[in-house]
Amino acid sequence: MNNQVCFLLDGQWERVGDIEPTLTVLEWLREHKGKTGSKEGCAEGDCGACTLLVGSLENDRLVWRAVNGCILFLPMLHGKALVTVESLAVEGRLHPVQQAMVDQHGAQCGFCTPGFVMSLYGRAISAAGTKDLPLTDLLAGNLCRCTGYGPILDAARSVPVAAPDDSALIAALRERPARSLHLSHDNRHWFAPESADELAALLLAHPTARIVAGATDVGLWVTKQHRDLTEIIAIGDIRELAAIEESEAGLRLGAAVRYGDAQPALARLHPDLGELVRRIGALQVRNSGTVVGNIANGSPIGDMPPALIALGARLTLRRGDRRREMPLEEFFIAYGKQDREPGDFLESVFIPRPQADHIIRIVKLSKRFDSDISAVCCAIALTVTEETIRAARIAFGGMAATPKRAAATEAILIGAAWRQASFDAAALALAQDFTPLTDVRGAASYRLTVAGNLLRRLWFEANGTADSLLSLEAIDA
Repeated sequence: MNNQVCFLLDGQWERVGDIEPTLTVLEWLREHKGKTGSKEGCAEGDCGACTLLVGSLENDRLVWRAVNGCILFLPMLHGKALVTVESLAVEGRLHPVQQAMVDQHGAQCGFCTPGFVMSLYGRAISAAGTKDLPLTDLLAGNLCRCTGYGPILDAARSVPVAAPDDSALIAALRERPARSLHLSHDNRHWFAPESADELAALLLAHPTARIVAGATDVGLWVTKQHRDLTEIIAIGDIRELAAIEESEAGLRLGAAVRYGDAQPALARLHPDLGELVRRIGALQVRNSGTVVGNIANGSPIGDMPPALIALGARLTLRRGDRRREMPLEEFFIAYGKQDREPGDFLESVFIPRPQADHIIRIVKLSKRFDSDISAVCCAIALTVTEETIRAARIAFGGMAATPKRAAATEAILIGAAWRQASFDAAALALAQDFTPLTDVRGAASYRLTVAGNLLRRLWFEANGTADSLLSLEAIDA
């Protein structure tokens, strides 16, 4: 087991030991290496000023991903390659992306410019998630407070896309040190096991350790809340936990599957799932955060759990050699409390494939379209035959202390006729299921109102009358 973080920076091996395990890559670059091109704008993965590219050797191919260095812990670079904005210019010649930013006047105050350059560089080398991605989506995770997006988009359009020659980096990474890692510093520990079996054994020995996959949530605990994490077990590089298994029955995602990697398979399962993932963070967040990690943190405003609950997803939990399965909705017990025993970890989630007679709608409502937390996330799955609703699974996020099914609402719909009156009655029943809070994202009355309207909207959409309904709403407004 390695006791140093070993990674390639600009093609040269860096070996770093005796560090705080939760030292961020951004802090290490700026404070330890003097590479100050990457900026800290938010320290929470929103603004993109710290965007870096990290390359992982996968199936003998180097896969580059744009990530936020401000919430990426340095040990997560172990066995990978890192490129920063300082890496791009060669022998005094700007990279074509940099030159395009100059030519198109893409920099104003300049603070955000390194992050934009790195996001555009990722597109230029066909980094993960950038193929066929609209430029506005590509740059959704990079904020320009000078509002200079037009010239930046012009610069992006002028740069051709071509895969780089990574043969030298691939050769170097093939000789990388042992994948397993154990760092120790001031009685704080970072473990990075190589296999799921090693992970299971570690958790039995360290049952209170914090499991980290992408750190898109835990990173903020450190940068914003200044929490002292004494034991961390990182699972992001365990290959069997990164498996995506598609079948006629459904889709199984391992605990280390990133949102960016899962999005195509989720979209094939149902288009609304793909669109939901599009609005979970930005590309940098989706390149780090995991679907199962979003479930495991138990947030009442996590976007994916309501959708998966409505689709009947099931979890597999593992403790040592013992596994148990449960419906996803049973995992959430109360705010901040999940059905996990000491030493348990979520191994995978299975999502059944929707059937032809299923009517599914998944909708996220937030103040901003991109990179925003939900006020309400609604997921509805109905089975309708012969103009009768035979089954209903309805789940909401942002309406209770946990992602939760609307049991009373479902009961109103099951067996009801497929007509507007049934949905009007179901919308009224939501008040029996939820007593939402009022906060900065919406008042309790707003949440109940829009939840009911989303139920009604499903009926109008399914009957082809949504456009006329929206027109009437616009006139009334």
